Amino acid sequence: MKLPKSSTIAFTPDLHICRLLNGMWQVSGAHGSINPEAAIRSMFDFVDAGFTTWDLADHYGPAEDFIGEFRQRLEAERSADSLSMIQAFTKWVPRPGRMAKPWVESNIDISRNRMGVDQLDLLQFHWWDYEEENYLSALTYLAELRDEGKLRHLGLTNFDTEHLSRITEAGIRIVSNQVQFSLIDRRPEVAMIPFCQSHEIQLLTYGTLCGGLLTEKYLGQPEPRGRELNTASLHKYKQMIDAWGGWELFQKLLSTLEEIAQKHNASISNVAVRAILERPTVAGVIIGVRLGITEHRAVNARVFDFALDPEDYGRIDAIQSQSRDLYNQIGDCGDEYRSW
Repeated sequence: MKLPKSSTIAFTPDLHICRLLNGMWQVSGAHGSINPEAAIRSMFDFVDAGFTTWDLADHYGPAEDFIGEFRQRLEAERSADSLSMIQAFTKWVPRPGRMAKPWVESNIDISRNRMGVDQLDLLQFHWWDYEEENYLSALTYLAELRDEGKLRHLGLTNFDTEHLSRITEAGIRIVSNQVQFSLIDRRPEVAMIPFCQSHEIQLLTYGTLCGGLLTEKYLGQPEPRGRELNTASLHKYKQMIDAWGGWELFQKLLSTLEEIAQKHNASISNVAVRAILERPTVAGVIIGVRLGITEHRAVNARVFDFALDPEDYGRIDAIQSQSRDLYNQIGDCGDEYRSW
């Protein structure tokens, strides 16, 4: 099984990526133990199948180290040229406070050393507290490091539209923003997507499968509680479903998605991902991978075998019209990390 050409996109003029990114939050420790050796071998299988783009962060446990080890083995077992096949997007999530360029640079150097690269493909910056405005200083220094060659591109994670606008007005070139976006959480459609369309900024989305809740596994099932929500993702996105409309309405959505999936010879997860991939400015969807434990590559690959039509979207919208407005309830993209 190999992904088709339609699975790739020109993320920037000089960087093509797979539109299904391998999310490495799952190795952070919040989703159970990971065997490092099995994880590294599994990474070869992902890349060989065309899943070449990895999303990680400095605080995702050993994620950056896994990339570094994988790169070493890939070069040793195949060739140095094979390293050009993979893209690794990391994040820097500093504690808000005063920023100085040497300190910013030292943190970026830690990621470069862990990942075994001279230049980071994409550094995605996150900032917890907007009242602490030193994020502009940090981004200014990161832009300088980009221009000096330590990173190829600069992006953001969980910034809202207002502060993304401030950053662009400051003359800092941003290529992407990573935000939560799913058929449950459609907040990016309100302000973020229109802004990104007018400023040529792309979105990378996470939470698109609600931690696995937007799958056949939960269709027709009683509401999970307590110990049944046994990963950080399940706990997080069950709260989002509660805020959106609750388990009964969620079951109506799953039933509708199942009927649409059968129409396209696909799965509920395929429909949920396809719906977001077809949104304007969305370059890719991040799907968590439990390396060496479970593999869903063949199922996920089917997302490129079909397209949703107006009838499909009409049926989905009919369910969503019964839900609460999460933009009014929570706020813009990323606000759940700051005020919710």
